[in-house]
Amino acid sequence: MGQRIVTGVVAGAIFIGLLVAGGWYYNSLLLIMALIGYWEFARLNGQAWTRPDVLFGFAAVLLIALPGLPFEGKLPSFEAVVWLLLFALLAATVISKNRIQLENAGVLFLGAVYIGMGFHYMAATRELEQGVFWSALLFACIWASDAGAYFVGKAIGRTKLWPSISPNKTVEGAIGGLAIAVGIALVFAYAQPEWLGYGRAALIGLTAAIAGQLGDLIQSAYKRFRGVKDSGGLLPGHGGVLDRTDSWLIVFPFVHLLGLLAG
Repeated sequence: MGQRIVTGVVAGAIFIGLLVAGGWYYNSLLLIMALIGYWEFARLNGQAWTRPDVLFGFAAVLLIALPGLPFEGKLPSFEAVVWLLLFALLAATVISKNRIQLENAGVLFLGAVYIGMGFHYMAATRELEQGVFWSALLFACIWASDAGAYFVGKAIGRTKLWPSISPNKTVEGAIGGLAIAVGIALVFAYAQPEWLGYGRAALIGLTAAIAGQLGDLIQSAYKRFRGVKDSGGLLPGHGGVLDRTDSWLIVFPFVHLLGLLAG
């Protein structure tokens, strides 16, 4: 537990510092995390990172996650990157004479879009006007939901939420996490009412909690299917990048696609 706390405090302080600094300090961190996350994803599927199809995935993750603002008009569009990745993976099955199987190509394609899009929207949130505020709001709601679900579940949890996927999660804990996330979002609205109204704050908190808990369950289901406890061991006591960002990868794109942030 001591190692977990120390790792969490140090990693959290570095992350928050780079988030506040913004620009390429923060974006570089996100890009590194995205690439490590994709490496973890490929490894979980038994794919060596040196394989050509996996390298295509790395390139796609980099281009999808890369913030467009510093390279406006110089990067291929998202649609172009996704189609080129699709083409490259399908072509690899033919060129390799099916040594690279269609199932592997599909999994790598899924991972590149899932991870690349998640980190892209984290970067895009920071690029908004008052980007530190909006990023902090989403991270605070995610972390509040996680902590609330854990502590409320420990205190009063009785009804299992989805025991075949995550046996320790409870319905009471999920509701508690949702309520605390909404409460945190309302605090942000109180602190900056000119940027965020109470109604929209409650909706953001609700969305972040539901999407975040679903993101957690998605990773839990996937790791259980693969028979592993953690996606990696980068962070002692916390697992890998995907273990720490499972909620982020779902929440940030979802909130953007719903148009809940300013700008």
